[in-house]
Amino acid sequence: MTLTVYLSGEIHTDWRDQIIDGAKGLDVQFNSPVTDHAASDDCGVKILGAEDQKYWHDHKGAMVNAIRTRKGITDADVVVVRFGEKYKQWNAAFDAGYAAALGKSLIILHGPDHQHALKEVDAAALAVAEHPAQVVDILRYVLMGKLPG
Repeated sequence: MTLTVYLSGEIHTDWRDQIIDGAKGLDVQFNSPVTDHAASDDCGVKILGAEDQKYWHDHKGAMVNAIRTRKGITDADVVVVRFGEKYKQWNAAFDAGYAAALGKSLIILHGPDHQHALKEVDAAALAVAEHPAQVVDILRYVLMGKLPG
């Protein structure tokens, strides 16, 4: 069995690298949004032309980024959504809802400080993890039936 996993959510830490490195040797293909923050913010105006108002600048970028996000989530067997500690990630919540609406297997990743705020998002998930290593353990178990340790 091969799994396609879409890694969505915060872009300020190395959680994606931890999962990808930990999953070496597993039959997993990873995809993710563009994680270069400046490129993600400016892609719309760099490709489609400048905007005078910040709203339209951001709107163009969001629409262009949505092409990749929709494709990644639609093609995924498993969607992992990470909520970081520092920023409010409304886009991550949107991605989680979109994945849930499509019936995707959803793993939510966040620390204990977000348990209450994300209770509805967590309720839509098949697993809620606190650490990237737990996501790797879930993938290993799903693919190989092996428990950690």
